[in-house]
Amino acid sequence: MDAEQRPDLRGADLIKSLLPTAPKGPGVYRMLDSKGDILYIGKAKSIRKRVISYTKMDALTARLKRMVSLTRSMEFISTSSEVEALLLEANMIKRLRPGFNIVLRDDKSFPHIALRLDHEFPMIAKHRGRKRDGVEYFGPFASAGAVNETMNALLRAFPLRNCSDAIFSARTRPCLQYQIKRCSAPCVGRISQSDYAKLVAQVRKFLAGQSREIRDQLTAQMNAAAESLDYETAAVVRDRIKALTHVGSQQGINSQTVADADVIGLHVDRDQVCVQVFFYRSGRNYGNRAYYPAHSRGLDVQEMLSGFIGQFYAERAAPPLILVSQDFPESALLAEALAVKAGRKVAIAVPKRGEKRQLIEIAETNAKQALARKLAESDSHKALLASVAETFDLPAPPERIEVYDNSHIQGSDAIGAFIVAGPDGFDKKAYRTFNIKDAALTPGDDFAMMREVLSRRFARLAKAVAKDDTKDAMAQTPDLVIIDGGAGQLNAVHGVMAELGFDDLPLLAIAKGPDRNAGRERFFIRDRAPLSLDPRDPVLYFMQRLRDEAHRFAISTHRSKRTRKIGQSKLDSIPGIGAKRKKALLVHFGSARGVEEAGLRDLEQVQGIDKGVAQRIYDYFHETG
Repeated sequence: MDAEQRPDLRGADLIKSLLPTAPKGPGVYRMLDSKGDILYIGKAKSIRKRVISYTKMDALTARLKRMVSLTRSMEFISTSSEVEALLLEANMIKRLRPGFNIVLRDDKSFPHIALRLDHEFPMIAKHRGRKRDGVEYFGPFASAGAVNETMNALLRAFPLRNCSDAIFSARTRPCLQYQIKRCSAPCVGRISQSDYAKLVAQVRKFLAGQSREIRDQLTAQMNAAAESLDYETAAVVRDRIKALTHVGSQQGINSQTVADADVIGLHVDRDQVCVQVFFYRSGRNYGNRAYYPAHSRGLDVQEMLSGFIGQFYAERAAPPLILVSQDFPESALLAEALAVKAGRKVAIAVPKRGEKRQLIEIAETNAKQALARKLAESDSHKALLASVAETFDLPAPPERIEVYDNSHIQGSDAIGAFIVAGPDGFDKKAYRTFNIKDAALTPGDDFAMMREVLSRRFARLAKAVAKDDTKDAMAQTPDLVIIDGGAGQLNAVHGVMAELGFDDLPLLAIAKGPDRNAGRERFFIRDRAPLSLDPRDPVLYFMQRLRDEAHRFAISTHRSKRTRKIGQSKLDSIPGIGAKRKKALLVHFGSARGVEEAGLRDLEQVQGIDKGVAQRIYDYFHETG
């Protein structure tokens, strides 16, 4: 990477000075401000020719003029082709999130249905994350809810196991899934391996789009059973056919002309954009998801569409066909880049008529409706924040609210947590938890726990301020701090805030009313009398939601911590005993206590445990004096 900087120049003059050294070939360029923060990332077939356009200020939009005026240096990265430059640009934008690029806020991978084929009785399950060898994946689905609905119906039609290998090998009698006809109980021999393999083959065909063939097979099987007077089998097969029909009905609008495709429609209103993506696999609608890309103000629709598609497929393989609502100049180049990444042909098309056009119109309609709801909610939320400022005498509507709570059981496994809310609602990426570390703290002392949590939180913020990291400090500084409690908790933490230099931050405590009744809460603010709101006041409802969300987050974190602690065993402390050996020992002996009581020769009989490891385990449990 070549970095070019001239401290004496800025904006268009700086860019002009860099033209002689700018690469003539394809690559990626980055524009940086005075602090070295990236303003914009772009790609070009010829970097030099592309960069020249930024020197012609009269031809630039207001947005680009501002970007150029802030530019203090540039970086150039040469690539072997324009396709490589496009892929690099998309990855860098997604990772670095520059202020003048359209940025897709999408950190979640899509869920799939996974069929694990490396076992004599394959397992079907939901999966999210990295794909592995020996597993067949079907999807993606737009949400976990879409997967759950499909899985529930699939298991009624094809009763495969969805339990882990450890549970499967330890079963001695059928589980509840068998009783409710969601599993054929291969773990205890209620179905032969050959019959189970037929079920697996049917599932694979059904998920691959051959549902008509499977339905015809089942219908013939049901009729044959009825003719031979085997009404019990006929009824079972009939229920499976009903379940298959239910899968199709749950997936809404399916397609006769589209096999594997993503359908992308967008709508722009008030400088905000919503992009709807519908997923079609094997002709079935696997759901849709709405996206609201950031930094879209001032961009035309074609730029938005190009930027969105590039980032959307930066970390996932594109399907063979992508249907979009309108054409854009770089569609052919983008299709080529996605094909290189996916290792097969990818087409980007703009349908004009027929069923494919109807799918686009459905996506556009959903984008329009979703954006209208978001804008209405945003307007309502802004009005609510203004009411909060008026009610509690804040200087302005809060942009960042932090709400703190603790959770523990009689002082054990204590954690502190805070949630963050702002103009766009809850910001779950900003939520944080704290393990209570003070060994001298009296178990169950809520005051001391709250002091520790706020001390650690605002000490970190104080360091950011001390480093003069203005951007980071501004982003993390709350406009209102709320704690769960009364006057005691308020006084306990005020000293901490003052000591760290944040005594000017608005601090509020919310206490439950008599008998802990919702609607009778009291609000405590320093140097003011306690305040109660009308039970129907929208501000009260909002404050209750904030408190309840903080309480939910703290409790769920505490429960997870306890669950992890309960799941630990003595085997975790033995050097050289990882997950596989631990599993083998537990399956062989039934429990950690069984391993502890086992003799040396018994330990050596466990698969994967050699004599050296067996000796180590035995010595661990039988060390003397």
